[in-house]
Amino acid sequence: MNIKEASTRTGVPAATIRYYEKEGLIPSIDRSAAGVREIDDRIIRRINFAKLMRSAGMSIEALQRYIHLFDAQENNLTEQRALLAEQVAIMEEKRDDLQAAIDHLHWKLDHFDDHMVTTEAELRSLEQQHSEGKLSD
Repeated sequence: MNIKEASTRTGVPAATIRYYEKEGLIPSIDRSAAGVREIDDRIIRRINFAKLMRSAGMSIEALQRYIHLFDAQENNLTEQRALLAEQVAIMEEKRDDLQAAIDHLHWKLDHFDDHMVTTEAELRSLEQQHSEGKLSD
């Protein structure tokens, strides 16, 4: 299939597929005599893997390293496992930070009438006093 068909099939823009190829996140894509990329299921699987890892927050550098380890001839399963474990820890930390922010917003919503309205009125009053020059820094 060509790059447009691969883009439709994977949901990855053609420009991103070209970028993945340039950065070594997917193998070099064979081309027809006319220079048109000929993408097979092997490349589709790699595109989908790169898309998933990038969506999960894996850096380009970490993904390049993992792909290099995967493609290497020597047995380096320990390094692959360690890299994936490191990425999971990074992603879990991001998830926990996001969950803390979500929990805080839920608390604000749950206490909007009995806390937030009063607090925001106090802040507005302070801002107004400051803009009128009644408060100094």
